[in-house]
Amino acid sequence: MITSRNPMIRTGLFASGILVIIVSPVIGAIPGPGGVFVFAAGLALVLQNSHKARRGFVHVKRRYPKIGHYADMGLRRQSAARRRARDKVARAAR
Repeated sequence: MITSRNPMIRTGLFASGILVIIVSPVIGAIPGPGGVFVFAAGLALVLQNSHKARRGFVHVKRRYPKIGHYADMGLRRQSAARRRARDKVARAAR
């Protein structure tokens, strides 16, 4: 994970994430699932470097939990893995 407190670097990473998201449909036209992975990489860059985008992502996850679940799986978020493990233990205890 590349993070920096320097605003110029964060802005550059954010802009490159937007560019990668824009390019993902072009790569998606090539046979295979490549566009999905490119989009996920761009989304990760954007979410790591923009507080406003992060707040919007959280809002969408709360509004549409199923989409949020798939986004967490795609981004391999550790908090989501802990949440799934905790829920699995809670279901087994019932």
